[in-house]
Amino acid sequence: MARSPGGRRPSDPLKAAEAAFKKATTRPIEEPPKAAAIPGVKETVTLRIDQDVLEFFQQDGPGWQDRINAALRKAAGK
Repeated sequence: MARSPGGRRPSDPLKAAEAAFKKATTRPIEEPPKAAAIPGVKETVTLRIDQDVLEFFQQDGPGWQDRINAALRKAAGK
């Protein structure tokens, strides 16, 4: 049991016990590990964009999602 200076009992043993319990059982908050990006793996997302922007990317036919991805990658500086 924790004792106060001079060897006397703490003034409030309940608070001392709770503090000791909390110290012994509380874990530091850890952030979840960040998932490593795997090159070439695509993730399905929902994205709301203006219709005219979508039409711009779709006007050249199939591959419009890849073109949007390339434009976003360029905007992100990658």
